[in-house]
Amino acid sequence: MQITDFNDFLLAARAQDEPQRLLFVFAARELPLNHTPGQKKRFEAGQGGALAPVMCVDKAVDELPDFATLARESQQTGQPWDVAFAAALPGIDGAMPTAPDVERALKMMIDAVHRGAIERFLAFDTDGKVLRLT
Repeated sequence: MQITDFNDFLLAARAQDEPQRLLFVFAARELPLNHTPGQKKRFEAGQGGALAPVMCVDKAVDELPDFATLARESQQTGQPWDVAFAAALPGIDGAMPTAPDVERALKMMIDAVHRGAIERFLAFDTDGKVLRLT
């Protein structure tokens, strides 16, 4: 299945045999501490920079009808973000993943975003469209 937006992600998660816990790490663009003048110029033009995790959340598939709901909940925190990284954690034998499993997976995602190892995650912009990050 080709995932082009958040609704495709929800459809794919709902189609799985095992129950899914959806994991999200929200990240904001920032200028690296040891930036060059060229990096600063590109950053100010809306390009480049680094992504820093600012918050995370997990949701059961049935808790999240659409991207607008997730975006609204994230705005209520007052924490701005630019990219939402997403993954699905499957349950086992019809049971949802345990809280420790979810916590471990979210910590792993946060660490991966810090390291720039984001290729295993979907990335969505603030409108719920898939981003292709390079």
